Amino acid sequence: MRVGVLALQGDAEEHEYAIKRASEELGINVDVIRVKNTEQLSDLNALVIPGGESTTIGSLARRTGLLDRLRGSIINGLPTLGTCAGAIFMAREVRDSVVGETGQPILGVMDIAVVRNAFGRQRDSFETDLSIDGIGTVRAVFIRAPAIIKAWGNARPLAYVKHPKLGNVIAAAQENSMIATVFHPELTTMKIHKYLLEVAMDKQR
Repeated sequence: MRVGVLALQGDAEEHEYAIKRASEELGINVDVIRVKNTEQLSDLNALVIPGGESTTIGSLARRTGLLDRLRGSIINGLPTLGTCAGAIFMAREVRDSVVGETGQPILGVMDIAVVRNAFGRQRDSFETDLSIDGIGTVRAVFIRAPAIIKAWGNARPLAYVKHPKLGNVIAAAQENSMIATVFHPELTTMKIHKYLLEVAMDKQR
């Protein structure tokens, strides 16, 4: 199995490690590919879009010609996990908690609405235990985290977290073979990556 990690900007290395550990637990062989150009998207069985700075990731994806190719691959069913900035990048609707509409380059492939910086700045980062539907309990790290405030169509919430002003917001969601989390699973658990690999294996059967 070939799993790509979008490596334009953000914490790609931590995701590589989580994928490798998850594959060992599942007893499968996985080649992890750092995706920086369109050629490296070929023949992937799954993809991870890591956290980082969503505007930078989108701008670099457009500049390298990856934006449309990524969109097409995901729409055509490539199992994809987007974490934090990756969830923003995948969302169909994005706005910032302070400036509102951003106009940033996004994939717009998943029927979720995301608010950037919903939980505040770096000093407002926190950890909590989350119960994720179909996955179990994980320790979730929220770093300058966005919030998924709406899911529609085939997108469904997998977990919720309490926001100080907005009440319960969606912390993880899934639509077909797409998974989005507003936290950083690669820092504490490999359960989310294991789930992604299981989705990819199901598609191969």
